[in-house]
Amino acid sequence: MKKTFLYALVLVFSFMPITHQAQSTKNKRKKKNKTEALQSKATPKKNQGQIKDYDKVITKDAVTDEGLFKVHKVGDKYYFEIPNEHLGKDMLLVSRIAKLPSNLGGGYMNAGTKTGERLVAWERFDKKILIKERSYNSVAEEELPISISVKSNNYEPTLFAFDIAAFSKDSTAVVIDVTKFYSTDVKAISGLQGRLRTTYKVRNLDASRSFINGMKSFPKNIEVVQDMTYNASQPPSAQSAETISLQMNQSMILLPEVPMQPRFADDRVGWFTYSQVDYGSKKLKADRKTYIRRWKLEPKDPEAYARGELVEPIKPIVYYLDPATPESLRKYIKEGIELWQGPFESAGFKNAIIAKYPPTKEEDPDFSPEDIRYSVIRYVASETRNAMGPSVSDPRSGEIIESDIIWYHNHLRSYRNRYLLETGAANPSARTLDTSEEEIGEMMKMVIAHEVGHALGLPHNMSASKAYDVESYRNGAFTQEFGIASTIMDYARYNYIAQPGDQNIRFIRQIGPYDHYAINWGYREIPGANSAEAENVTLDKWIMEKAGDAKYVFGKQSSRFDPTSQTEDIGNDAIKASDYALKNLKYVAQNLPQWTSSQTNDYDDLEELYGELLGCYNRYVGHVLGNVGGVEENLITPSQGGIAYQAVPKILQQQSIQWLHKNAFETPRWLVDKTMLQNIDYNGYTERLRRLQSRYLNSLLSFDKLGRLIDHESIDATNYSALTMMQDLRKGVFSEALVTKNVDVYRRNLQRAFVDRMAFLMTEDLESNRRDDYFNVSQSDIRAIVRGELNTLKRQVASAGNRQVNTVTKYHYRDLVKRIEEILDPK
Repeated sequence: MKKTFLYALVLVFSFMPITHQAQSTKNKRKKKNKTEALQSKATPKKNQGQIKDYDKVITKDAVTDEGLFKVHKVGDKYYFEIPNEHLGKDMLLVSRIAKLPSNLGGGYMNAGTKTGERLVAWERFDKKILIKERSYNSVAEEELPISISVKSNNYEPTLFAFDIAAFSKDSTAVVIDVTKFYSTDVKAISGLQGRLRTTYKVRNLDASRSFINGMKSFPKNIEVVQDMTYNASQPPSAQSAETISLQMNQSMILLPEVPMQPRFADDRVGWFTYSQVDYGSKKLKADRKTYIRRWKLEPKDPEAYARGELVEPIKPIVYYLDPATPESLRKYIKEGIELWQGPFESAGFKNAIIAKYPPTKEEDPDFSPEDIRYSVIRYVASETRNAMGPSVSDPRSGEIIESDIIWYHNHLRSYRNRYLLETGAANPSARTLDTSEEEIGEMMKMVIAHEVGHALGLPHNMSASKAYDVESYRNGAFTQEFGIASTIMDYARYNYIAQPGDQNIRFIRQIGPYDHYAINWGYREIPGANSAEAENVTLDKWIMEKAGDAKYVFGKQSSRFDPTSQTEDIGNDAIKASDYALKNLKYVAQNLPQWTSSQTNDYDDLEELYGELLGCYNRYVGHVLGNVGGVEENLITPSQGGIAYQAVPKILQQQSIQWLHKNAFETPRWLVDKTMLQNIDYNGYTERLRRLQSRYLNSLLSFDKLGRLIDHESIDATNYSALTMMQDLRKGVFSEALVTKNVDVYRRNLQRAFVDRMAFLMTEDLESNRRDDYFNVSQSDIRAIVRGELNTLKRQVASAGNRQVNTVTKYHYRDLVKRIEEILDPK
């Protein structure tokens, strides 16, 4: 701050001589007085201007709370007394919702949802204290000249400016009135961001119904609770009131003086990351450096740790259970958290992660789930079926400071339903609506473990399920030891491959070998490595030791083109796995009324489960569909050899098309069982299948798939081509046109969907913001291929319409001819 005031003085004195030359003696005296006043701002006195004596501001009626800052409440005003030593220090300002109306954000926002996270610092300027937002996205070592430019070209915004109300009696702290900051509509800390304001037509904050609920200061953080009420024309609930009321929790956290040593990220091991642009790099460009996000774990006994002994961390990771958690579920949540003790032992730490039940008022009167000091498994009373594992991290180093796992009350319903549908054929205990508490608890334990994995820094690893051979899922000993994927971070929930009669099968996921590997890679201390750069040789060595072993492969969820990195799949052969899955699903469909409506004497559960059964079918088909136009992504370095992006073999793509014709495009009549449909709905029987089949066609006939097929044929003529794929698809979808055969209603819908999609390919274009697969459609081969295929199809259906087929089939073929003509010649 001294530099700031010196600069201000230089400006003052550099402009003074010009003014003095034009003034009379009287004016010179006035100017001198003015100058003295300006000088006094640099060394302010207690009684100067608007700055009052401490006792006049913090009166004898003040209620004071000691902590990071002193927090004073005087009447209806709140004051921060900020020690000078904390001015300029990095702090994290985290905004969370503490209470909210139902259905806010479509049900995916809840008590505990983080709405903002900002790195800030309190800075003094003249008679004001500013709260400035800081950024470490662009960096350079301070001793380098370019650091001046980095600062100049990344000027940090001021979130709020406060008048200095007083100085402490010993002049070691400044006092500011923060009432306005926390009781008015400051966008930086608002719970209603722009999208929600637009959706709910928020007009303004109603000051008469908004207030500060309370403030509390702790040694390293300050917690503020606000009640904020907005006038809104279309609120998410209680719409006649035209009001949205939120209770917000604002946390101000002092970050460590010395940031934790960061660890470089490596694409070959999955971690949540953050990046910085280093302008001080010796490379001939600004160097983007990416680091992982993780908790700070340090061994209590470094020497024992270096010898390879298990050592407790100085500060373990502690999760508290929400006081709102039902008693019957608490042990499963605790067990789910502490499942990660095993992987941490692989990293050399024992008791590294601990779960605690919520303390009583007597044990900890200050405990609050909104307090940033506590990581909590939040139990949310919501009909949403989901769970989440977000966290708060230091943007300077990636150190995770706190996280709240979100568990929505209705989530177990989804797991019960899928347990019945996906394992019911081979698992008699799943054939009920009243799943045993032990099995439900096991499912919940694994969901909690999955979300805790996110909070430890691990993203989804969608390649983990391909590590195991399909036949292994029918082996009891194998599944009991290895589960159904090499990590719990895959979306591999149940063993849907095991068949009736298979013995000792584990059907529910569990922690796997990749979890031990990833936690060791991210958390093990590397003795003697005193910088992130110094760790790289060891980190690479650990990866190379596991290279070639499918159990330790990481696959990005974002690689939507890679069929080996899909969600909800298991096994290394999608066709074989989906064959087993559909065989099981047919058995379940046949028995679903007996397992539901026959037991409940109503059709509610049957309707719900039939809808989810279609979802299972859709996933199994989708896993095979991913092979067509698919590209396997191999996250490797040049020294490892191999090819980073390899097209799926032509024979596998052709087999996948034939599988789709047999299992998706030939009408799956087992899905339209009238004993079910006529008891759950009065219509929509054909529409359900039309939607599914159209989805598969649209995926196959999409610009991105066709573009990839064209690309890969261009570099290897033996690869599956866009033309061949479209021909194979047309021949199967219109197989009736090649023989004298009537077309049923489901196939008529499918064929019309095909022609409609061809029209789309002729007229639409890729969005230019999709940089991953954007190309110029009109100048590519796509429309030439589509035009040629439509002409071929027109001749086929015109000829088929002249054969001995029923009237509706004739009409259908004539309609298709007309549609094709309108596509080819819109005029």
